[in-house]
Amino acid sequence: MDKRKLQSLHDLTDRVAVVTGGTRGIGLAIAEGFAAAGAKVAVGSRKPEACARAAEHLRSIGGETVGVPVHMGDLASVDALVDHTLERFGRLDIVVNNAANALTLPLGELTPEAWDKSFKTNLRGPVFLVERALPHLEVSPNAAVLNVISAGAFLFSPNTAMYAAAKAGLMAMTRSMAAAYAPKGIRVNALAPGTVDTDMVRNNPPETVKSMSSACLMKRAADPDEMVGPALLLCSDAGSFMTGQVLIVDGGLTPH
Repeated sequence: MDKRKLQSLHDLTDRVAVVTGGTRGIGLAIAEGFAAAGAKVAVGSRKPEACARAAEHLRSIGGETVGVPVHMGDLASVDALVDHTLERFGRLDIVVNNAANALTLPLGELTPEAWDKSFKTNLRGPVFLVERALPHLEVSPNAAVLNVISAGAFLFSPNTAMYAAAKAGLMAMTRSMAAAYAPKGIRVNALAPGTVDTDMVRNNPPETVKSMSSACLMKRAADPDEMVGPALLLCSDAGSFMTGQVLIVDGGLTPH
């Protein structure tokens, strides 16, 4: 290891990344970090206006990017995200499954409609995005998949049971994908954030936000930017010998 090699570990120059939920919060922070590391980034989100704003923002900081409206609960839309990325950049090296639906109902009051809405976005969509991207990842010399799950997958989560279950399912799929795709040179890992200062968290009542933020050993919520380093580790050459792992970045919330 020398200085030049060390400095290249996080270099994503000319690699193409898809980041879902990439217009705000953790997803936007990761998109910014990847762009700063040299990647070309396709940001996906449900709202076309948000995609356009995020793409313009990334271009303003020197990134080469495209915003693609996508609804992760609609598999045709998921397919179109891959198609648009390939049309714009000609290749695909990194998939970051960050988009999520925070819909919650108390246990005892679940409905099939809510269940379907939660699992289509939080589990089915991410899995089929990887399926759709697979032929292109197979020919990449630096293929990586990052599934953003949640520390909630490891916790007693009675108030967010559907969300936690879907994220736990995505964790299981991460490990299965890693085993299946290692012979193809594709690394698959998961990032499990704890409480992060995002719109999803701030949409809770103030007392809930305070409780969530103080639950970890560090007694605060993370800034979205604090997820960039872990994401870069898992998607760059710095993590070249990591696959099938879950990196928990939660300020000491879970003991795993």
